[in-house]
Amino acid sequence: MEQALTQHPDVADAAVVGVPDALYGEAVAAFVQLRAGASPDAQALTAHCRDRLAGYKKPRHVVFVEALPRNSLGKVIKSELRKRGVK
Repeated sequence: MEQALTQHPDVADAAVVGVPDALYGEAVAAFVQLRAGASPDAQALTAHCRDRLAGYKKPRHVVFVEALPRNSLGKVIKSELRKRGVK
């Protein structure tokens, strides 16, 4: 899923996590770091994913972040993203 997001020309980096959802139990949330000067909206990124992923895999929530949290090895700390949640 991250690969589909990073194929968008305005996306520098992305991470996808599951977040609690009242209707489905869990939903896909994408945390996206944009390239400098880029300004796509959440709907544009969701539409981009819709063309590349199955319907249940496309993000229900898109959260724009300045930078993704990483550990000392450079891996994204997804537990921190889950704690942030979606708004």
